[in-house]
Amino acid sequence: MSEAESRLFATVRALDDAAMRAPSLLAGWTVGHLLTHLARNADSHARRTVAAIEGIVVDQYPGGLSERAGEIEAGAGRRAATIVEDVAMSSARMLEGWVDVPDHAWAGITRDASGLERPLAELPGRRWLEVEVHLVDLGTGSTHRDWSDAFVAARLPQMRAGLTVRLPSGLAPPTAGTLDERDELAWLYGRLARADLPALGPWT
Repeated sequence: MSEAESRLFATVRALDDAAMRAPSLLAGWTVGHLLTHLARNADSHARRTVAAIEGIVVDQYPGGLSERAGEIEAGAGRRAATIVEDVAMSSARMLEGWVDVPDHAWAGITRDASGLERPLAELPGRRWLEVEVHLVDLGTGSTHRDWSDAFVAARLPQMRAGLTVRLPSGLAPPTAGTLDERDELAWLYGRLARADLPALGPWT
């Protein structure tokens, strides 16, 4: 996860104001929207970590999904230097907060924006996923071919497990070994479209 955060910052610091205004690969979001989302996501992990250490369950975003959307919209139009600093500082606060978590606190309950509750121990993995997938979504050079072996090994079995219910009716999953693993994972995440691969239902 830390390596992914480093790649995120290396990408972000090279962007200028024009790049921040450019569309990302996510419909309706510019690069500035996506990076603001990643900064606020890091903040949400940091605040839930503090709460879990104190034995408190808090919402991922205090005002729910509407507040999350408002903060992303408000932050998307900032100057590149401001967004770069925001991404760097929010990531640093999050990582610092995870360094000194007492062992018992990792079992503390946290609540996602959807209302789903999960132990604090799952948040670093959730952030790792967020950064790796959104590095691709930025459309600034990183692709699914840059995903590490560790990320593919960690995520591909999980995504395969949910494939059957996402396939169009009557279609079978691809035969094991017929797809490059990075291509397969990108397809499962909805980040790769090819004529030989069917469109899938949403993943969560």
